[in-house]
Amino acid sequence: MAAVDLTPIQKFLACETPEAWVQWACCNPDLLLIDHANCEKKAAATAVNLIYRYVEYPDLLHKLSRLAREELRHFEQVLALMQRRGFDYRPISASRYAGALRHRVRRDEPGRLIDTLIVGAVIEARSCERFARLAPVLDAELRGFYESLLKSEARHFRDYLQLAESISNPLEVRRRQALFLELDSELVTSADEKFRFHSGIPVEECAVSC
Repeated sequence: MAAVDLTPIQKFLACETPEAWVQWACCNPDLLLIDHANCEKKAAATAVNLIYRYVEYPDLLHKLSRLAREELRHFEQVLALMQRRGFDYRPISASRYAGALRHRVRRDEPGRLIDTLIVGAVIEARSCERFARLAPVLDAELRGFYESLLKSEARHFRDYLQLAESISNPLEVRRRQALFLELDSELVTSADEKFRFHSGIPVEECAVSC
């Protein structure tokens, strides 16, 4: 597989994932995969909801229809990985991350759509960055899987950002994305009560030895 250029994502995000989170991911592979599955499912649902709500944007309909299909395919792949490893797909609470970002979305249109698309870009960029951070420290099967996701996640980031810029003007998008990127940085680098795919640094002791 050809290497994916992650430079745009690294320049976009205000910080990289802390090493402490990476160590927690290595120690908690079951939670990592369960919440990864949840993230893929939620990403597909978000794209479908936008398709239903904003039918007047043909480019949005095309890009997010493809994105939703890819996210559901990734969901299926994570479930298969969990089954091979004997991990049950059980309910777990959501992380604070996406909810905190969406709490800052404006309520009036078109600000609501613009902010929602920017939040989508931030989440996809952070997901891609975390896949890249995790791949070198995981076993061969998970490393190959996460590396295979980089291309699509990087494209999802670009799609969301380009859609926001096509609806608004680049100056407004940059102004609004600065707010969400600052919040993303705060969420992923601060202490967190639980380990999740998009969590900060968990405060509990690691229960499983790496």
